[in-house]
Amino acid sequence: MKSFGSSKEFLLDENQEWEVLGGGIKRKIMGYDDKIMLVKVHFEEGAIGYEHEHHHSQATYAIDGEWEFTIGGVTKTVKDGDSVYIPPHVLHGAKCTKAGILIDVFSPIREDFME
Repeated sequence: MKSFGSSKEFLLDENQEWEVLGGGIKRKIMGYDDKIMLVKVHFEEGAIGYEHEHHHSQATYAIDGEWEFTIGGVTKTVKDGDSVYIPPHVLHGAKCTKAGILIDVFSPIREDFME
């Protein structure tokens, strides 16, 4: 695994730029080292995080908004204050039914987000 070092100790939201991913989704990397990564993700209503899998453990917290999350073939509504855990190599995705923000935590770092 390539080393990316670590982020600054203070990453103020106002100083972090959104990376527009398209399809009504954008993200900000809010802190990392090679073992962990925190990412703020904004979804517009109707935006889809298509089903995918990766070798990272993922925990996601919904700040606000609402999603239909599918993890390992099970679909549930996730809204502000809810969280999900996604084990490594489990197929998952989400459709946003009310615009909002998710906080994703990955371990180890998502190398693909750094390139």
